[in-house]
Amino acid sequence: MPQPPEPARICGAAAVAALFARRPATILRLFFTAARRAEAGPICAALARARKPYREVPPEELARIAGTPHHGGICAIALPRVVPSLPWPPPPALSAAPVLPVLHAVGNPHNLGAIARSAAFFGCKALLLSPDPRGAGPTDSAHRVAEGGLDLLDLYRAPEWPGVLRGLARTHLTLAAVAEGGEPPEAIPAGRPVALVLGNEEEGLDRATIAACARRVTLARRGPVQSLNVAQAAAVLIHALLPPPRLRSAPAPAT
Repeated sequence: MPQPPEPARICGAAAVAALFARRPATILRLFFTAARRAEAGPICAALARARKPYREVPPEELARIAGTPHHGGICAIALPRVVPSLPWPPPPALSAAPVLPVLHAVGNPHNLGAIARSAAFFGCKALLLSPDPRGAGPTDSAHRVAEGGLDLLDLYRAPEWPGVLRGLARTHLTLAAVAEGGEPPEAIPAGRPVALVLGNEEEGLDRATIAACARRVTLARRGPVQSLNVAQAAAVLIHALLPPPRLRSAPAPAT
């Protein structure tokens, strides 16, 4: 009989706050240091009403509970997040923002967390993961690096690959991020949401995935370093692909 998955350990004030805002019922218990009493207060009140435990502990005990010294003074023990299969037709969240990051076999959970943090910062609403088993999921370390970004995004896993990219082409401009040979991001036409496909840290995107995308995009290198980390590239590309902000018109002068 398969064992149930271990509870998640969500560490850091921003990550715990996002968890409490989006998935409060999944919190099983809370541990925090004296320095985090203010942040923990509303969560403790909710846990008390639900008859769930919480406790203030010294930093060294919290490090043992959290499994890391980088706990930020607070750790929520929660039900693990289940990433559902992408339904069809896609939910509105996939088209609710100008850019939808799509991660194909991005295996390092720190990269997943960093991409989610950048995506949430730039206003993305969802994140799509490929079914490749090399890909990281929303682990404890991914949540810690994401600083709340993972819980602020809707997460889906593609049921098959790369055909789902062809399906997305009905609503999105599918764009493969490649190390060389692609267009600069400023050449990508605006006007419809972009599905930005980012590949594995070591191998990039495979030929079938690139072929399934409508266009390719490449960041121009200006120095001797050959490439960017996938999380760094994701942040630069998401920002570059966003439409320019609308300038507020100056108020009319008083007459």
